[in-house]
Amino acid sequence: MDTDEVFRALADPTRRGLLDELFREDGQTLTALEERLPMTRFGVMKHLKVLESAGLIVTRRKGREKHHFLNPVPIRLIHDRWVSKYTEPWASGLSELKTHLEERMRKVFEIYIKTTPERLWAAITDPALRAKYNFGLVVESDWKEGTAYSAHPGSDPDLRILEGENVEVDPPRRLVQSFRALWSDEVQAEGTSRVTWEIE
Repeated sequence: MDTDEVFRALADPTRRGLLDELFREDGQTLTALEERLPMTRFGVMKHLKVLESAGLIVTRRKGREKHHFLNPVPIRLIHDRWVSKYTEPWASGLSELKTHLEERMRKVFEIYIKTTPERLWAAITDPALRAKYNFGLVVESDWKEGTAYSAHPGSDPDLRILEGENVEVDPPRRLVQSFRALWSDEVQAEGTSRVTWEIE
């Protein structure tokens, strides 16, 4: 990630406005975004190109339309660079509360990691490796299509935090899972969602 490029992209109020629009309603098309800004279609396209180049948005095509999704990973990496370990719990807690209350279910995140697809696949499916970045949760699964998986804290194997099914397993390129959170009655009421890992 080029930090300077991210800051340059965020320096423009119009581009920040586009990110705000995608935060409000993710996955919008160029036409939808154009209607919300007092500028030409070409002007919106130029700003979107800068944001995509900085990694702040990710695009996905659906038929003839291109949908734009907010990618918060570069901003999070900048945050991690300067927020101290003492203020992190407060900042993270407030951020997670805001995200939980405001964001819609469909999200697309993208990050570039200098490694091989095989090593990244191992980081996703190996319980010991995954626990290091997944809140200390131990994921149990045989990673075969149609089978179940679950996750529990390393200190309490009997406490299931989440569960789901391995819908599609294509190592080391693609993993699709259903996802059902179990840590509170409130999140259980939200039902089952889907998580897709795409490794390029």
